[in-house]
Amino acid sequence: MKVIFIKDVKGQGKKDEIKEVADGYAMNFLVKKGFAIPATKGNVSKRNRSLSEAALEENLKIRDMEDLKKELEKKTIVFQAQTGEQDRMFGQISSKQIHKELQKLGYQIEKTNILMDHPIMSLGIHHVELLLHKEVKATLKIQVVKGS
Repeated sequence: MKVIFIKDVKGQGKKDEIKEVADGYAMNFLVKKGFAIPATKGNVSKRNRSLSEAALEENLKIRDMEDLKKELEKKTIVFQAQTGEQDRMFGQISSKQIHKELQKLGYQIEKTNILMDHPIMSLGIHHVELLLHKEVKATLKIQVVKGS
């Protein structure tokens, strides 16, 4: 019997996958427990429609993130830092501070999506990667200048 999985079942199938399984297993376990539905013409067409709608929605989201990327890559966020001898910074600029500045500018980017190996600890221009979507990364320019 062919079934459409509506939930992931370890070792059997993933969500939205159509697979041939034993009749008894399909009816007595998968369908009864809500893991799958029979692969009738109506159910298959409904699944195909929902998959195409999801793909369209995903494409729109990617396009929006591409637009946001273009916008962010034009910006430079300036931080003022206290410095000592030879312009060495006291402290550092962390992803948390960058997150707060982005929020002040009206951008809702999760702190975990600010990809930094280590905090910024020197004056000058630095580039920080932002993960906007699993397929879209932006490079944000951070400028650290001497504070008064």
